Amino acid sequence: MQYRQFGKLDFRVSALGFGAMRLPIIDDDVAKINEPLATEMLRYAIDHGVNYVDTAYPYHGGNSEGFVGRVLQGGYREKVKLATKLPSWEIKSRQDFDKYLNEQLTRLQTDHIDFYLLHALNKKSWHKLRDLGVLDWAERAIADGRFHYLGFSFHDDYEVFKEIVDAYDWTFCQIQYNYMDVENQAGTRGLQYAASKGMAVVIMEPLLGGKLVDPPPAIQSIWDSAARKRTPVGWALQWLWNQPEVSVVLSGMSTLEQVKENVALASASGIGTLTADELALYDRVRARYRELTAIPCTRCGYCMPCPQGVDIPANFANYNDGLMYDKPEAARGQYSWWKYAYEVQGNLDHDIRAAQCIQCGECETKCPQAIPISEWMPVIHRALAENGPYVTELE
Repeated sequence: MQYRQFGKLDFRVSALGFGAMRLPIIDDDVAKINEPLATEMLRYAIDHGVNYVDTAYPYHGGNSEGFVGRVLQGGYREKVKLATKLPSWEIKSRQDFDKYLNEQLTRLQTDHIDFYLLHALNKKSWHKLRDLGVLDWAERAIADGRFHYLGFSFHDDYEVFKEIVDAYDWTFCQIQYNYMDVENQAGTRGLQYAASKGMAVVIMEPLLGGKLVDPPPAIQSIWDSAARKRTPVGWALQWLWNQPEVSVVLSGMSTLEQVKENVALASASGIGTLTADELALYDRVRARYRELTAIPCTRCGYCMPCPQGVDIPANFANYNDGLMYDKPEAARGQYSWWKYAYEVQGNLDHDIRAAQCIQCGECETKCPQAIPISEWMPVIHRALAENGPYVTELE
């Protein structure tokens, strides 16, 4: 296993971290972890050098933390750094900080958590937690030993990311990042900014939720043109490990074969090992993926704000993702999650889905690409909410 510096800490983290969000399940029920298989997977990873295990309060219907706590008994807890996350959407009062942390310590069967994150921060949830005094509370929790270091995971744009980074002397952060997300969310700018502050940067979604695992033929042919052969997974992970600012890459693995493959890839990884020709392949792949989209949105944001609260660029990007990666079900899942984030979690101020469009046409007067936005919105809703046809052109 290769090891990398974890920010400013005197700690060398394995290049691969074990993410306990996509464990094998029984009967297609995400809350029913296949514990014998998942136990074999996690312990294989640790036995082969993985020393960073990441879980969270809601994973697997709330059962991931308890499972991880059980697997780490018998001497395994001492072999790893354990990370979990405060469920920011569940916090209603200052008392909830202690309530959830103490419950998590019980679930995990440990007297301390090494790395504690504020989960899935965006502008709204960050301001809520900040105003409730989460940073002062965290200092007290660190002082009494319940967790050692504070960080956050993130889902918003770069400016919000920078605001959060500048608000506190964080030890680390966790961002969605892969060779397609160089400008999305925190992106490459965020990675480099956090690292410049001495923060460790933990990577999630290195395979974009599995979208980069089995590329369409047009993409695979580009990878096949390389002198050195790698699997699509190998290309995606090494792109991350090539960058010195990346501390650890989390992978949510569902089979023992995936664990073995990723451990082997991590063991052969290195900073600055990709050649100029290989780096150019990523640019070609990225450009080709984008050619596979249906809607020519550049995410400039000129169409915003929508009077009805629709996030027009996000809806276009999600629909396009379903096409370019040939994963319509993943796009449908994202569309459904937006509804959940608004109605259940309260992480969104309003329903941002295309369903809210009333075809007023205000956005179309501002779009520099002259996209018929009002015509696309019902098409997007039918495809993503009603399993309707996925089209590439309007009739």
